[in-house]
Amino acid sequence: MQADTIGVVIHPRREITTAMETLSAWCAERGARLVQLFGAEKGRRVAEPGAAGESDLVVALGGDGTTLAAVHAAGAEPVLGVACGSLGALTATNGDDLAGALDRVVADDWTPRPLPALAVDTGAGTPLAAVNDMVIVREGAGQVTAEVSVDGQLYIRFAGDGLVVATQLGSSAYTLAAGGPVLAPGSGGIVFTPLAPHGGCCPPLVAGPEARLQVEVDPGYGGARLEVDGRTQEHLEPLTARVLAVTLQPAYATLVSFAGEEPMLAGLRRRRILMDSPRMLARDDRAARV
Repeated sequence: MQADTIGVVIHPRREITTAMETLSAWCAERGARLVQLFGAEKGRRVAEPGAAGESDLVVALGGDGTTLAAVHAAGAEPVLGVACGSLGALTATNGDDLAGALDRVVADDWTPRPLPALAVDTGAGTPLAAVNDMVIVREGAGQVTAEVSVDGQLYIRFAGDGLVVATQLGSSAYTLAAGGPVLAPGSGGIVFTPLAPHGGCCPPLVAGPEARLQVEVDPGYGGARLEVDGRTQEHLEPLTARVLAVTLQPAYATLVSFAGEEPMLAGLRRRRILMDSPRMLARDDRAARV
């Protein structure tokens, strides 16, 4: 890969000094220009400001959240997620191994990992893109009411705290915490999970990758907000009664991945997002004492 210009996106608070020094030195040795895609306006400037579309590679220093931000900022450029802490679902290397990872990228010793995203049509201009999830959640007293249809067929009408619509990647995040299923890698599809539905029978739903979800939402008198990948959509606040259409965009962005990376389910177990039952752990302890 050609690497004349490297873009960087940084975590607003996490310690990234060593990783940033490594990245700056690597760029200086190769005569590559280093630009910061965004964040400088918030007071933590580490490079000259740049814009999406001018980089050959975007490096995200922080963790999964920073990598998500970089994915949205990068556009068509591949993103190398760098964990300044523990490895997550989106990061391909850690700060200590950053120089070697960059060498592998320019040597074309990497694999593009396409990331799908939800295309959320709010009826208010360009559809929003959600790599993890779209969330509608109540802001005050009262309940949100929603009517959810799949490919024109009514699935459920309910009242509650809101709802989550997630990708396969996002199925291990908010929707899992709300009781939704985890989708295995390669399964694709869209997951709908209600948040604290009041009465009725309203189980989570897994729809196929070609499905079209329609969500007709009324925020009630307490109000509601719309979040995309954890970011509040300020231009839609307060969320009014509206119809949202959700489809899956198969290749929204590209992550850098390397051979031998930790599989998704193994990573969830390492991070204890998935944990065995106490009975199984107790049996392991007994076996270890024998």
